[in-house]
Amino acid sequence: MTLFDENVTITPAPQRRMSRGALVGIWALAVALLVLLIITFLPTSYVIQRPGPVYNTLGTATSAEGDQVPLISVEGAETFPTEGALDLLTVQVVGNRERTPSWFELALAWFDPSKAVLPIEAVFPEGTTTEERNTESAAMMVDSQQEATAAALTELGYDVGAQIAVHSILEGSAAEGVLQDDDIVLEANGTPLADVEALRKIVNAGEGAPVELLIERDGEEQTVSITPKETEVDGETLWLLGVNLMADYEFPIDVTIQLNNVGGPSAGMMFALGIIDTLTPGELNGGDQVAGTGTITGLGEVGPIGGIRQKLWGAKDAGAEWFLSPEANCDEVVGHVPDGLRVFSVATLDDALAALEAVRDDGDLDALPTCTAS
Repeated sequence: MTLFDENVTITPAPQRRMSRGALVGIWALAVALLVLLIITFLPTSYVIQRPGPVYNTLGTATSAEGDQVPLISVEGAETFPTEGALDLLTVQVVGNRERTPSWFELALAWFDPSKAVLPIEAVFPEGTTTEERNTESAAMMVDSQQEATAAALTELGYDVGAQIAVHSILEGSAAEGVLQDDDIVLEANGTPLADVEALRKIVNAGEGAPVELLIERDGEEQTVSITPKETEVDGETLWLLGVNLMADYEFPIDVTIQLNNVGGPSAGMMFALGIIDTLTPGELNGGDQVAGTGTITGLGEVGPIGGIRQKLWGAKDAGAEWFLSPEANCDEVVGHVPDGLRVFSVATLDDALAALEAVRDDGDLDALPTCTAS
């Protein structure tokens, strides 16, 4: 038996030519893959804001040693049990000048209502290092804690005195060579200063114009002039002197706020509410979960913050039903409130307390100020 017949010639079947449509499809796929590769690795000039961690001011936080400690603790006064949550919100920034998000990441963020795509200059200004930005943000957090304590204790009838003292000066800042550590800032452009926020308002209202400061140094008063520098913090344009100021209060009791790796002044109002709840019987929130944001002054004035839309989604995702928003942020809030979250507008600490009272006592919530289109 033979397996092969040497007299038989096998002719290969003719190859079928690829159709024009198939060729076009292959080239289109190749181009698409190439474009995808390019937009994945091509540098961009944007960053992404997204909701960050949520912290309950009535709960615990992680200390620098890694232990769980009360976020707010008080010594020297009677404290009371709390229930529910008074949540403060944070915003995370994806990207920096060293590593920006890819075009693909930006495209995904663009269609996500909980995220925002911002020019990198809006968060990391040219000429400002990430370290400098973090230092400034950390100083704002420390200052906000002092202001929140002053606002809360003043609301509760405690007597607190305040002096605005220079804590440190950033290298290369507008204040370098003009102010010194431990200087006491008394006035700005002829206006006596009640707190650090009052100075910030005067500086930013000038939009870069020189600011005349009356200071006290070594027991003697003198006047100095500083021209602030423009910068961006959390997407907000600010004019800064480049000096870390501390309101030197004489608190009759000791209030400690433990919150690591969070910067900026936007938690001030929620700190104040947490302190008041800790020092008063009952629950300000009626045991519910209430979220909020806003800067605060020692006089109880609530100010605007950055990333309000991301914080709304952070509150929603954390399970909050109620949200306290600074009145000054209302234009950004309207039309961007997640389903199931009810927003109340507040301009002062008293406004926030009134909203919590209505929530706690099943009051007339419709009578409370809310954010409406201007």
